[in-house]
Amino acid sequence: MDDHVHDHGHDHGHHERPASQSELRARALEALLVERGLVSTDAIDAVVSYYENDVGPQNGARVIARAWVDPEYRARLLRDGSAAIGELGFAGVEGEHMVVVENTPDVHNVIVCTLCSCYPWPVLGLPPTWYKSPAYRARVVAEPRRVLAEFGLQLDVDVELRVWDSTAEVRYLVLPERPAGTEDLSEEQLAALVTRDAMIGVARVEAPAGAAA
Repeated sequence: MDDHVHDHGHDHGHHERPASQSELRARALEALLVERGLVSTDAIDAVVSYYENDVGPQNGARVIARAWVDPEYRARLLRDGSAAIGELGFAGVEGEHMVVVENTPDVHNVIVCTLCSCYPWPVLGLPPTWYKSPAYRARVVAEPRRVLAEFGLQLDVDVELRVWDSTAEVRYLVLPERPAGTEDLSEEQLAALVTRDAMIGVARVEAPAGAAA
């Protein structure tokens, strides 16, 4: 199956967003604190990692788990991502216009932003460094199967691969396949299985150890 790239045209002034005054002040304050020995770069990195890997992705994981256990919610999520995500209280800047794309045994979706790093902050938190890198942004479009393989995700040749290019207007979220053997898990337990990478599309959600296949 040929790889399928979803093209949005990008003729909409979609460029790297300049730093705001608050961001510039934050950077200056960070540099001053580090220079005076009041805080270490490791401590700052740890805080960023917390928000990048824990706080934001937990929101998205709740959305995914709800869709897995509630067919009506899943239908609303696929029909109007912004509204359905808003039902759980997640909305705001960088998440105003959300489109949710569903992985199935025959179709796998992956998200990129080819021109900068548009990313659904309300459900995924801060974008990982690799998502913003020029290498990922170019290669996942040109050779998506190879890129996914480098993440450890091997797709069968008959699985259709769709690459979704985020824009200044639209952000995407992948609804991963629910892993087998999780039928008896609660919504909270399911949410704990969902990773940020699975919601970007560079990984699958893995069943917990001991789950029946």
